Amino acid sequence: MAALARLVVIGFVVLTIIYFCLSLYSRSVRKGKLEEWYEEAGRPGDRDAYIDAGLKEYEGSLRRKLIWGVYVVPVVIIAVIIYFTNFH
Repeated sequence: MAALARLVVIGFVVLTIIYFCLSLYSRSVRKGKLEEWYEEAGRPGDRDAYIDAGLKEYEGSLRRKLIWGVYVVPVVIIAVIIYFTNFH
């Protein structure tokens, strides 16, 4: 039982680190694309306001939600492996 608790705690910490790194990377990529799109289009107005509006839109996007798969996919895979190892 202690080994399972250790697996869960260490796994959660590792997955959290991966989640934050992936989230920050994805946000920086989106910000870079917004900056590029702003420069290409030669939009009038405040550049920072355009980027902030784009990042707020990104917060509700599907890509942002898919990053939560960092937690879901490994847990499901480990559960399936444990199930097939013990019950088949």
